[in-house]
Amino acid sequence: MRIVQIAPTIAPGRGVPGVAWELAHAFRAAGHDVESFTYASVPRMHFDARTPVGRRVAQVWRSVRFSTRGTTLAREFLAARPDAVSLCHNTAVVGDVFIDHGLVSEAMRAHGDSRWRRWGNPHRWFIHIRERRRLRGPTHRAVVTPTVAEAETLKRAYGPIGAPVEVIPHGVDLERFHPPTDTERADARAALHLDTDDRVALFIGHDLERKGIHVLIDALVDAPTVLLLVIGGSRRQIVRARSRAMNLKVDARVLFLGPQPDVVPYLWAADMFVFPSAYESSGLVVAEALACGIPVIATPVGIAPDIVTDGVSGYLAPRDPRVFADRMEQIAEAEPGSWASAARASVANLSWERTAAAYIGLMERIAYERTTEEGL
Repeated sequence: MRIVQIAPTIAPGRGVPGVAWELAHAFRAAGHDVESFTYASVPRMHFDARTPVGRRVAQVWRSVRFSTRGTTLAREFLAARPDAVSLCHNTAVVGDVFIDHGLVSEAMRAHGDSRWRRWGNPHRWFIHIRERRRLRGPTHRAVVTPTVAEAETLKRAYGPIGAPVEVIPHGVDLERFHPPTDTERADARAALHLDTDDRVALFIGHDLERKGIHVLIDALVDAPTVLLLVIGGSRRQIVRARSRAMNLKVDARVLFLGPQPDVVPYLWAADMFVFPSAYESSGLVVAEALACGIPVIATPVGIAPDIVTDGVSGYLAPRDPRVFADRMEQIAEAEPGSWASAARASVANLSWERTAAAYIGLMERIAYERTTEEGL
């Protein structure tokens, strides 16, 4: 089967580019031909930006251009490949299957942004109108979301969806994300100058505030034996979070590491993963943490309710600092590694190969439907 993936960027890493890259790799491994339509396929996508404001303007420019000119060119690209089945990850309004990676408006609402902040920006209205047209109209033959909860969020935000909605969870690279050997764990902890008795909670997230860093810093007041490692965040977010930790006098137990290209060593060094996010369409990092054999304490958003079992692979908790503190202390008291088997087992079925197989099954049905329609 010929498969075309449509996304602004497809590359190893996290987020939309990483998901598209993993799928392409798994599709090829299954014997399918895969092509890509990205920013590079659209002329005049470059916008020279050297300041924060300039970079933001460039981001909006690329979004609008890929949504408009990119959509037109993507249709021409697909018309030249009539046998291909196409997956659209973001921005362009074209393709047989649309893969939902989260709603900007829902993320901002969960962040606590005011109605004006959410809707005062014309680009927000552009995105809303684009997604409403996409989801309620006949553009796609199917819409895929990574969780049942996100499927309900789509319907709540946009009303009746014009195409069938299917739930296909994102996969996990189970070879890369694996429980560490004794040597791997010792080396990872030594690199962070951790003592044997240190009990470490790890947080990973780009948007520190929406994903609940303030909940974790407040929780440290009632979790005196726990150290917190924080990966991700912008410089401004880190400054605000560090100031909060200093005001609460827990800053000596918080280490801000900023964005990191490879999170695996930090997962190996940790005793638990903590994630009090207000909204996730998936929250793949939760599955990656479990794959590394560490228990997770998370709010019941995204994929967490599907894979975290209280007292077995971690805990689901309300966005309450005292509850997070209590759960962190419970895990801190346990023998290191005692959660590993159950945590790993909870995501054993979330391989990218299995995810790709679900997509292939969906695309084969779509190809058959198209053939049937053409034969009428």
